[in-house]
Amino acid sequence: MAFDLSLTFQLSAPPHRVVKLLTDATLIRRWSGGEAVFENKEGGAFSMFDGWANGTVKKITENEIACTWATTEWPQNVAPSEVHYLLKKNPGGTLVTVTHTGLPDEEEMKAHKSGWTDFFFEPLEDYIMIFEQEK
Repeated sequence: MAFDLSLTFQLSAPPHRVVKLLTDATLIRRWSGGEAVFENKEGGAFSMFDGWANGTVKKITENEIACTWATTEWPQNVAPSEVHYLLKKNPGGTLVTVTHTGLPDEEEMKAHKSGWTDFFFEPLEDYIMIFEQEK
């Protein structure tokens, strides 16, 4: 059984800026509040939330980002899941559809569903609203 989810979020910054906010480790640290690494190239390392989530960058374009994703809470023998962001310009800024596939079980799928909102996209939008309006 596949444990996948797809969620769409509205961010009030244009797509080119959202890509930067998702791929620049300094900016990720600012909006997430935790240590982050993002090697902005295919095959590059990815880590955020003080090393809680880790993976490898699989794709970066002007409107798509994909990377593998595993957390430190998952057993070592669990295969990484995959996160895919699709950005679409709209009048309010950017619609981001995040598709998270290959989660290890239903519990992780439910936890990540709320986690994407509470720990990722809400803090990211808060950062945009406070610090990005001048950009």
